[in-house]
Amino acid sequence: MKSYQTENIINFSLCGHSATGKTTLAEAMAFNTKLINRIGTIDDGNTLSDYHDDEIARQHSIFSTLISLEWDEKKFNMIDVPGYLDFQGEVKSSLRVADFAAVVVSATGGIEVGTELAWDFTEKDYSIPKMLIVNLLDRDNANFDNVLAQAQSRFGNKVFPIQIPINPGEGFNKIADILRKEQYTFKTDGSGDYTEGALEGDWADKCESLHGELIELIAESDDKLLEIYFDQGELSEEQLRNGIHNAITTGGLIPVFCVSGKNNIGVKRMMDLIAKYAPNASDVKEIVATKSGTDDEIKLKTSISEPTTAFVFKTAVEPHVGELSYFRVYSGSIKSGSDIFNVDKNSSEKMRQIYFMSGNKRTDANEIVAGDIGAALKLKNTHTGDSFATSKNQVTLAGIKFPNPNIRFAILPKSKGDEDKISEGLSMLHEEDPTFNYIVDPELKQTIISGQGELHLDVLMKRLKAKFNVELEMIAPKIPYRETITAPSSAKYRHKKQSGGAGQFAEVWMKIEPRQRGEGIEFTESLVGQNVDRVFVPSVEKGVTTACTDGIIAGCRVVDIKIDFYDGKMHPVDSKDIAFQMAGKQAFMDAFKNARPKLLEPIYKIQVKVPDEIMGDVMGDISQRRGKVGGMDADGHFQIINAEVPLANLNDYSTAIRSMSQGRGMFTMEFSHYEDMPHVEAGKVISAYQKERQGGQGEE
Repeated sequence: MKSYQTENIINFSLCGHSATGKTTLAEAMAFNTKLINRIGTIDDGNTLSDYHDDEIARQHSIFSTLISLEWDEKKFNMIDVPGYLDFQGEVKSSLRVADFAAVVVSATGGIEVGTELAWDFTEKDYSIPKMLIVNLLDRDNANFDNVLAQAQSRFGNKVFPIQIPINPGEGFNKIADILRKEQYTFKTDGSGDYTEGALEGDWADKCESLHGELIELIAESDDKLLEIYFDQGELSEEQLRNGIHNAITTGGLIPVFCVSGKNNIGVKRMMDLIAKYAPNASDVKEIVATKSGTDDEIKLKTSISEPTTAFVFKTAVEPHVGELSYFRVYSGSIKSGSDIFNVDKNSSEKMRQIYFMSGNKRTDANEIVAGDIGAALKLKNTHTGDSFATSKNQVTLAGIKFPNPNIRFAILPKSKGDEDKISEGLSMLHEEDPTFNYIVDPELKQTIISGQGELHLDVLMKRLKAKFNVELEMIAPKIPYRETITAPSSAKYRHKKQSGGAGQFAEVWMKIEPRQRGEGIEFTESLVGQNVDRVFVPSVEKGVTTACTDGIIAGCRVVDIKIDFYDGKMHPVDSKDIAFQMAGKQAFMDAFKNARPKLLEPIYKIQVKVPDEIMGDVMGDISQRRGKVGGMDADGHFQIINAEVPLANLNDYSTAIRSMSQGRGMFTMEFSHYEDMPHVEAGKVISAYQKERQGGQGEE
């Protein structure tokens, strides 16, 4: 692959909903550049993008894939990303380094949740330009007009077709080009070749009308062009070319293409237009970085002459290769064999081997310049989200805003002795995929993994097994309930132990009362006189703290209680720290049981986005989960439902919402608060805890 200057490098994310044909479209583009000699298929498992075993077996994308192509003296760095919502972290990381988003939409499915998700990321997180590619126009029920109307209704009238299919459906091979006001007829042999011809009749009139609207839209994005257009009534070819580029780059125009990736129809013309008009790496005029260790902003230009900065947007352990770190150079350049400073890890890295990537095909790179994307092999201490710079100019670049997890499982090893391998494997998975998290929860005494969906976690657990030869069982995690009281109470407890030698003696008198939610545990003493030496107050508090940590009625942490140690008795010889710990703990437990105890359960806020037609099903399901709907908002053809649901009833919600919506629904969740648990439900938890304790004692 030859060297390209920054202005000739075009980086884009090929994103959108699942099953819109992104990977097949990427194959057609690679075929047109002669990178591959035939278009692979998902069914045959021989595509450039989906080369991992899991992807071949499941027949859909799981990982984002960088494919570098050469077309019309330009270099395309195209990142094909998964459409399944479980892998939205891959979408976010690809958009972080893209100059624009090429959002692929099905000509039959139209605007779907995955479309909206990608669009929202480009608007809210990264503010990058967009193009819309309507694919699958060879399908029987393809409806371009309907998709265009949906897109304009949802995203605005800046969404505008620069092509229109003349014969969508089976046999699709003709496109009306709005820019040139011509008809393109494509060969149906998969070559992608086409001939140009004149439009006739209604198509000529329609194209003429749309051409005028397009020129107006382009002119509106630039005050000087608008003035020329008003004065002359038209724009020259050079003005039009510059105007289109500027309009797309500034968001004044969101062009719509029409293609069939499977049959390679319309793809070459789309690639021509991307090469001519799409935003390129040099359009990023200013890079905003932060000086290491400060909040001071540093501004750099996208130029090879500036100090080097780069950003790692993906790490992956590739079969038979090792760990690859994918990065974009924003300024300066990175040369093979050079040293680079990892600002986030405060350590230097040797860039021994750097590559241009096309799927799993690697091409040695001598230098990766500002605006280009490449990968480095086996860096010792670099992970996703890290910034590279020079040691003399240590700056960090903005990170990736990964989505919060929405599903959690506890994991159990199927065989003993694998703890170290499991720990190493979980750490590796998180470094590769920051949307996967894990914690060893000391309260629940479980290792909890969390991610974007059941499929997401299932894929990762299979990778863990394949690499580390450990097998884990995923089970529903315990729920971190809380115990508290509803009435004041008191208790006296004497701890006395005599066993031949030194004895133990302590007597504790204690009062407790409830506090407001969230006020926590308050331990006080109001001792009067010399019945108890004050040196034993910390011992009593330690005993109470142990009881609060271990739980009393259901083995859950105790919260929001005021405890007063107001009196007691001691023995001049047998009273000691351990005796007052035991007495304090038992006095507190006795008082707690007489204070009308109750359980609190964690409540989570969820926001569910689903198509209009299944809103009733989703509302009914939330009700069955003891949820409370707080409000609804319309968003195009979707409804957004805000609700609060107990965590205990959310463990399978990710799977349930996907099932109810046929993959078109999504949700987010975050902790809200604790509230009283219904008596019947609390009784089940308490009963299960008591049975577990009795079973454990029986075994002993």
